[in-house]
Amino acid sequence: MTNQQRDQVFYISRQIKPTEARYVASQMECLCLVLALDTLYYSLYGSVFEAIADFTAIKSLLNMKTPNRHMLIWQIAIQQYRGNVTIVHEEGNIHNNADGLSRGALANNPDDPAYVPLESEPKIPIGGINITEIGNEFFEEVREYYKQDNNCHIFTSLL
Repeated sequence: MTNQQRDQVFYISRQIKPTEARYVASQMECLCLVLALDTLYYSLYGSVFEAIADFTAIKSLLNMKTPNRHMLIWQIAIQQYRGNVTIVHEEGNIHNNADGLSRGALANNPDDPAYVPLESEPKIPIGGINITEIGNEFFEEVREYYKQDNNCHIFTSLL
């Protein structure tokens, strides 16, 4: 498919957070991919599709062996698309519709109807639990449940 045959059906954009402004290009491209996949989840899940990017390093995101903290979080976030997404690199001069929204970005002004308040911490869904101030009774109940379940015995040793 050539660039002339593509029709854009959806654009996604948001103001970057102050911490994201310090990202290198590879991190910014990965953040964009994760944002797009998260936003279009209900349309893309279960579909086979291509993600076209003008940055080569994004192709290795799914298979990266030693990612940094951000890349690891994003790598986990897009694992559900493994086998369904093909990340394609296309040079920026060929892929001329690539960064239109980011290159013409407007300030995130509170008076603007499209204003999006910046969060202090990014919300990236990760399967994890942080347990604080829970008594031993809770852990005993969990241990007993895991002992009864043949598939969950490994968790008993962790608790």
